[in-house]
Amino acid sequence: MGDHIVVSLTSQDQEYQALQAEDARETGRRLGVDVEVLFAEDNGVRQIQQLFRHVHAAADERPAALLVHTRVPDGLHRVARNAAQVGIGWLLLNRTGSYLEGLRQEHPGLAVGAVTTDHVEIGRIHARQLEGLRPDGGSVLYVQGPADGPAARQRLEGIEQALRGRPYELKILNGEWTAASAEKAIAAWLRLRTSDRFEPSVVVCQNDLMARGTRMAFERHRPEWGRLPFLGCDGLPGSGRRDVDEGRLAGTVVIPSCSGPAVELAVGWARGAGAPPLHTVLPPSAYPGD
Repeated sequence: MGDHIVVSLTSQDQEYQALQAEDARETGRRLGVDVEVLFAEDNGVRQIQQLFRHVHAAADERPAALLVHTRVPDGLHRVARNAAQVGIGWLLLNRTGSYLEGLRQEHPGLAVGAVTTDHVEIGRIHARQLEGLRPDGGSVLYVQGPADGPAARQRLEGIEQALRGRPYELKILNGEWTAASAEKAIAAWLRLRTSDRFEPSVVVCQNDLMARGTRMAFERHRPEWGRLPFLGCDGLPGSGRRDVDEGRLAGTVVIPSCSGPAVELAVGWARGAGAPPLHTVLPPSAYPGD
């Protein structure tokens, strides 16, 4: 198999996908390994087909490891199991999967795990940013990703822990990490009579795309709320950080690229350094800085 690493990416955020791809390729060039990047274009079936082509390749054509970013990590457990059975390493990017620990136990010498962001810390950063904006407390409209997703749950857990005992009230609505999903969720909520009894002083969104969608819904249905301070997350140079610089966001949280560190771990394992940790957790940072 040699030092051939395959990185499989799927995201609706093209800037995020491009940055992950370039980080993986640059790390590969620095380490002298071949890094192949696959784009599944936010299509789960296509991603599975692309991955299985590498799993079922001839032995001398298989990659040393598959590094996978996906929106539904638990949906790939069958691909991961098949990869492990033929000796291919498997690392999730910015995600965790409930099957990883069992797979690692079955294949203790294999590179099986996840390189992810400290999502609880993202929630804590949001709490600090919120306290900077509204130190006396207030009502917070909180737009999170899918409620059953680990990242969304952990980010909510972080902000709730940090604000416990403080005079903040969170109204939680769910999106799907996209601007369109947030716009739809906010518009549906605003049509309810109960929304008239809630007056937010800040809007906190679990990613920058949903912050954009929330603002679009406000502009259409409640324009006076469009002037509220917004907090986002992801902090990509051409979107989230630019929105902060141009005043559309009061702040965001920068998520580090996971692909470069994952390539380093996979290459180290392929060259005899031993299996990497089950979870490698990278720290996020506030933008602007704390």
